[in-house]
Amino acid sequence: MKKCLRLFFAPGAILLLFSSCFKDHNNYVNPPVAYLAFVQASTDEPPLNFYLNADLVNNLSAIQYGNSFGYINAYTGLRTANFDNAFTGAQILSDTMTLRQNTNYTLFLANTAAHPQTLLLTDTLNQPTQGNATVRFVNLSPDAGAVDLQIKSTNTTTIANKTFTGHSGFVSVTGGVGYNLQVNATGTSTALASLGNVNLVNGGVYTIWLYGLKNSTTSADNLAIGMMPNAFY
Repeated sequence: MKKCLRLFFAPGAILLLFSSCFKDHNNYVNPPVAYLAFVQASTDEPPLNFYLNADLVNNLSAIQYGNSFGYINAYTGLRTANFDNAFTGAQILSDTMTLRQNTNYTLFLANTAAHPQTLLLTDTLNQPTQGNATVRFVNLSPDAGAVDLQIKSTNTTTIANKTFTGHSGFVSVTGGVGYNLQVNATGTSTALASLGNVNLVNGGVYTIWLYGLKNSTTSADNLAIGMMPNAFY
């Protein structure tokens, strides 16, 4: 029995192919799995290889800064996330995490290349109420200070006062198209980053994050807003 999960290239996403082959024995029991999504938001990193224990996750393409991908199956229990330079093999970071069966997680690689760190969030993927979407916000900028996310359409929803690695739960917003996202310094109208023409479809569950550096020395590290869908109902 062959099982495959394919994720395709999109802006801020990465093409990955994961496959596992098992002999089709009547007494075979599928091992328990969790579901893991990933965001690379650590500035100035080289292209990376991502391993769970010794298993290479990105077996078709190195992970670039700003890349993200949706849920993959991951064995449960205590796992080690290893990040290596895809060109030299030098280890960038190694960190452990515990994954529970049938639980959804998002793992973020954050901070700068000089001080990389991980943030693991449990994703509570409840179905939004009729006509709504839900949105979670994460601040992954190490030098932006406390920030507010404003989700602007006919009305404005604000997720306020998130410092570095701070995050909200999933907040309900009216489903619709053409939203404008803006991240401000907390309590001000000073825009640090924005993203326009965003669709938040009815029944969608999304994660939005701020990444990059407020005091960047290159345009590639400027503050930006990332976004990924976690689920659709």
